[in-house]
Amino acid sequence: MSADQIPAPTVDRPGRSTAARRLLRNPLGVLSTLVLLAVVAAALAAPLLTDQLPATAHLRDAFGPPRAGHPLGFDSAGRDILSRLLYGARNTLGGAALALAVAVVLGIPTGLLAGYFGKRFDAIANWLVNLLMALPAMIVLLASRAVLGPTVWVLMVILGVLAAPSFFRLVRGIVLTVRNELYVDAARVSGLPWWRIVSRHVLIMVRAPIIIQVALVAGVALGLQAGLEFIGVGSSGELPTWGAMLNEGFQFVQRAPRLMLWPGLAVGLTSAALVLLAVALRDALEDRADARPRRVRRAAPPAPPAPPAPAGRQAEAPDRAALLSVRSLSVSYPGYDGEREVVRDVSLDVAAGQIVGLVGESGSGKTQTAFAILGILPDGGRIGRGSVTIEGQEIIGLSQRRWRSLRSTVVAYVPQEPMSNLDPSFTIGHQLAEPIRAMTGASAAAARRRAVELLREVDIRDPERVMRRYPHQISGGMAQRVLIAAAISCDPRLLIADEPTTALDVTVQAEILALLRRLQRQRGMGVLLVTHNLGVVADLCDSVLVMRQGRVVERGPVADVLVHPRHDYTRGLVDAVLDLPLTEQTDDAAASGTEQP
Repeated sequence: MSADQIPAPTVDRPGRSTAARRLLRNPLGVLSTLVLLAVVAAALAAPLLTDQLPATAHLRDAFGPPRAGHPLGFDSAGRDILSRLLYGARNTLGGAALALAVAVVLGIPTGLLAGYFGKRFDAIANWLVNLLMALPAMIVLLASRAVLGPTVWVLMVILGVLAAPSFFRLVRGIVLTVRNELYVDAARVSGLPWWRIVSRHVLIMVRAPIIIQVALVAGVALGLQAGLEFIGVGSSGELPTWGAMLNEGFQFVQRAPRLMLWPGLAVGLTSAALVLLAVALRDALEDRADARPRRVRRAAPPAPPAPPAPAGRQAEAPDRAALLSVRSLSVSYPGYDGEREVVRDVSLDVAAGQIVGLVGESGSGKTQTAFAILGILPDGGRIGRGSVTIEGQEIIGLSQRRWRSLRSTVVAYVPQEPMSNLDPSFTIGHQLAEPIRAMTGASAAAARRRAVELLREVDIRDPERVMRRYPHQISGGMAQRVLIAAAISCDPRLLIADEPTTALDVTVQAEILALLRRLQRQRGMGVLLVTHNLGVVADLCDSVLVMRQGRVVERGPVADVLVHPRHDYTRGLVDAVLDLPLTEQTDDAAASGTEQP
């Protein structure tokens, strides 16, 4: 058992540090939360805090000073200032919340979808957003007020529509950088539906800037509403709002400056508290340094593994139907001088129980071939011609729903760079259980039990502890085992492994290869192994295809290709791996009468 199979010790802490606890440890977060809670509570409890109605006027009390029952005094019409401040909070906060809700509902979902899917939806959404951004917000609000009358609610809805592009641009820009992350591709290949990938693996990466943007837009809505009413184009004077109180106070600033003090203080404190709370909440959500993984129940002992297949490689039978069949596949990307083909007329077959190696140097097109088979070509990539069938079904042009039913249950993927293919925001247990629940409909408890069994199957000791860890808390070799466990979680019949040992040291590479060989024999899977390492091909594969500059230059059984390479490029690869050309070693061994290993 190697070191990477044994989890590093976990330091037990007396409790779990949640985002709420981290927020409460931030003085600014506590202070801003208390201020906002006090403002909202005062607005909701206005009838309990004062027995005065905001519209009740007593001219004899005009500009009256504070006295018992009226701690803030009276305004120019003899109305109680405290009553108008409390009831005005309802209208002012309600209007700002309405504008914010409209902006969030319109901006965030469209930004997520446009950034994730792109293409036509993105083009239409961008056109509409550019149109909205070209409109001067103040002019639109003033014109709307002139047409629709002095109603604050309609103006706030219009303001929300005008503010939606700020959320759209922010979210779309971040999603464009996140959607091509390797862990998003891994989630897509595991069979998760798009809405689950967006809500769990993409949205979490944009939550911090969204929180800040929410505070900024809320503050702008609050200030703009107060500003409109301050200049007299907001709601009617009968409706108490902080902006209307500012307007009145400004008219009598020389005689009673305190009329502007209280509404101005309310607007300023609320806006500042919103921003400070957003910053504190962002820090609390993003700071995982002292977060302790959740405790989970001990899982039941795993079921005994299936009996291993007889030792030795399974020779390909000519009548065995291919799990994967690729014919004349070509992949191209746009370039300065037109389309540039990176894969040209590639054909290959992988049958059940067979391991086929796809080997070549970096840039030879082998990974692009694998991506085309999996349907996860990067942006701009397209299949120009050719056919790809899995179990006899053509997958080029297949709907996303049908693709999801094939991924994980029929074809699975083991990527390279294991640490980049695990989402840093979720525990190992969550990332293993999520595709099991999505593809099989299992309960949360059943999915976690299955995840523990899978970790044991890939030779990870103490899987319950590993389930509670985050990706940065495990080694690269253990992360690769986790990805292999995720790939076999739904018992696929075809496994595509893209450089599964590249990022690992030599000792761990050998263990991962032995693990892949054992799992392939036990499950009878067909395997397409993408690699640049001829040693891996010789150790693991039944047949091999050699690619160069997007083309297959040689193919055949491993022994034939490596011992008697026909193409100059293949001979160069073999000679680069061995101290002497393999053909010379074979001839020397034959001449001396010794058996070649």
